[in-house]
Amino acid sequence: MHAPEYAPTGENLRAALADLLDGLPPKQAAQAVERLIANYRGRTPTDAPVLRDRSDVVAYAAYRMPATFEAVRSALEAFRDRLPEWEPASHVDVGGGTGAASWAVAAAWPSGERRTTVLDWAEPALQLGAELARGASSTALRAAHWRRQAIGGGLAIPDDTDLVTVSYVLGELTETDRNAVVDEAARAARTVVLIEPGTPDGYLRIRQARDRLIAAGFQIVAPCPHSAECPIEVGADWCHFSARVSRSSLHRQVKGGSLPYEDEKFSYVAAVRGLDVPAAPARVVRKPQIRKGQVLLDLCTPSDALTRETVTKRHGPLYRAARDTDWGDEWPPKDADD
Repeated sequence: MHAPEYAPTGENLRAALADLLDGLPPKQAAQAVERLIANYRGRTPTDAPVLRDRSDVVAYAAYRMPATFEAVRSALEAFRDRLPEWEPASHVDVGGGTGAASWAVAAAWPSGERRTTVLDWAEPALQLGAELARGASSTALRAAHWRRQAIGGGLAIPDDTDLVTVSYVLGELTETDRNAVVDEAARAARTVVLIEPGTPDGYLRIRQARDRLIAAGFQIVAPCPHSAECPIEVGADWCHFSARVSRSSLHRQVKGGSLPYEDEKFSYVAAVRGLDVPAAPARVVRKPQIRKGQVLLDLCTPSDALTRETVTKRHGPLYRAARDTDWGDEWPPKDADD
């Protein structure tokens, strides 16, 4: 997926995070990140936030915000490809912490006037998120509301919210609270975008949430080209995608890597209610395999089936399009020769 218009907001975020880390001892930040990696996803009850103090939050923001931003950005890009004329006037970021998803929404719709509210149970995360947002180029981010709120059965989202995002949160919740959050988003919002880690467990959480959204009357916009039952056999495979993330010095220090980037794997679903959604083409659900004279594309199709398509040189322009196609793209591309 290619979207150069997102670059200014991403650069703005990276600059804000670099300023945040200035003066923080690298060893202290690295130790906090290692502890958070070990404890933060899927093992924390809803009444015990993982991000306990400013050092935790600074380390988390520097390490995780770029990856969360890119994953949410990719999901929103796929949504915008399907509904390019739609734009949210209000956005609630559930469990938004330091606001990575809100930065991604600002990147997706940079010119829009929008009411943005970030809800989270960790006060230090909200404080730091508000601090980062004050330096944002986005008017919506600078004017955002940061509100402490338990994320679970007591969650209350304002009626008629245009867009609700829930990113990297469902795995921190009990099953009961997870269902309550999805149901409240479905009750209150016109559009719901959910993102989880691109693991088998993360995919299952997205799949279950997808089923609840469909039962509530939502239509799937992305990544699925249909709103039927997911055709993937549970336990045999899982649906996930990849976003390229620029690595900071902290990333390289903690992970011991030398590359200037890493790939963030994520699963997601974007769904709407009360909007006309155009018919969808297939979507590439695995990294294309480029071989001599051919490209193998694994596709999820509008007929709610999984299939593999082989595109060869004999297909002419379509072959060239296939060589440029990325994991997560629609197929065939809109500008492909019939």
